[in-house]
Amino acid sequence: MATQSSNTDLLLEVAKERILVTDGAMGTMIQAEKPTEEDYRGERFADVKADLVGNNELLSLTRPDMIRRIHDAYLEAGADIVGTNTFNANAISQADYGLEDLSYELNYQSALLADSMADEWTALTPLKPRFAAGAVGPTNKTASISPDVTDPGFRAVDFDTLVAAYSDAVRGLMDGGVDLLLVETIFDTLNAKAALYAIQSVFDERATTLPIMISGTITDRSGRTLTGQTPEAFWASVEHVRPFSIGLNCALGADEMRPHIAELSRIADTRVSAYPNAGLPNELGGYDETPEQTGGALGEWAEAGLVNIVGGCCGTTPDHIRAIAAAVDGVAPRDIPASKTSLRLSGLEVFEFRAQ
Repeated sequence: MATQSSNTDLLLEVAKERILVTDGAMGTMIQAEKPTEEDYRGERFADVKADLVGNNELLSLTRPDMIRRIHDAYLEAGADIVGTNTFNANAISQADYGLEDLSYELNYQSALLADSMADEWTALTPLKPRFAAGAVGPTNKTASISPDVTDPGFRAVDFDTLVAAYSDAVRGLMDGGVDLLLVETIFDTLNAKAALYAIQSVFDERATTLPIMISGTITDRSGRTLTGQTPEAFWASVEHVRPFSIGLNCALGADEMRPHIAELSRIADTRVSAYPNAGLPNELGGYDETPEQTGGALGEWAEAGLVNIVGGCCGTTPDHIRAIAAAVDGVAPRDIPASKTSLRLSGLEVFEFRAQ
C-alpha cells in the first residue's frame, strides 16, 4: 500500500492532467447480487435480533468477496476513484440494527477492501493510478429539521452526537488506508459541517490531512437542498475547508442537475464534481437512463468546461461508468478560477459584500 501522503501528491498531479472518473452506485450493484438474510448475517451475526437485509455496509464483513467484485467491476470499467462501502457505516445509522458499536470496524474493513483493489489496478495500469475514497454519508437524521410536525423545535440528533459518530467513522477510514475522504449526498449542511468538523479534528489529532471531496444533493426541481440552500449558498457554507472538490450527486438525473453544476463551476475556486443518477426514478423506483445517455450528458459537460470529476450515483452500473470514462477521455479538466477576496455569508441564499 502506498503512503497516504504520496498518494495525495499523485492525486493532485493526475487531477491537473485529466478529468477524473469516480465509480457508480454501490447499492445498485449490491441489489443486483440479490444478497439474502444469510449473506448479511454470516456466522458472526446469526443471533442478531433485527432483520439485517438492507444493511449493505455489513457485507464488507460478511461478504467481502461481493464488495471486492463490485470495486473490481468499476475499476475495470475505467474508474479512477472507488468509494468505500460505508455510506451508512456510522453509529447513528447503524443504531437501527443495534450495531452502532461496529462503526469503526465497518469503516476500517471497507477501506481495506477499496484500497487493496485500487492498489491492484494501479499495479496493472501504472499510467492510470487508482484511488480509494472514504465515503461519509449524511446519516439518517437531520440536525436542522424536526421530524415531528407538531414540535418544530425538536431535533432527532445534535451537533456533538454527529461529530462523535463521524469522528469514529473517519478514524476507521483513515486507518484502513483511504486516499481521500468524500462527504457526500449532503441534504443538511449542518450535518455536513459536523462531518467536516470531525474530519478536521481527526486531522489535528493525527497531524496529517487527506484531500476532501464535498458533494451535496439538490432534492427536487426547486434547485435547493432539503434544508433550503441554493448551490451557491451551500458552497459559501463549506468553502472554508478548502476542499479538493465541491459538487453534487444523487436525487437528480443529468439533465436536471446541469444548471446547478454550471453554477458551482462558475463560482467555485476548486475542482467541481458531478455524479448524477441514471435519470429520475420511474414508477417502480428503477432507473431507465442508458449508459449512452449518461455518458453523452457528462461528455457534453466536460466539453463545456464545467467539470473536473464525473461519475454516477443511483441506478448507474459499470456500463455507465465505462461510457462516462470514454466520453471524457482526452477532454481537458475545467480551469479552476482564481479565488475571490470578497466576504460571502450564507443562509438559504448567499450574501456577497463587495467594497465600492
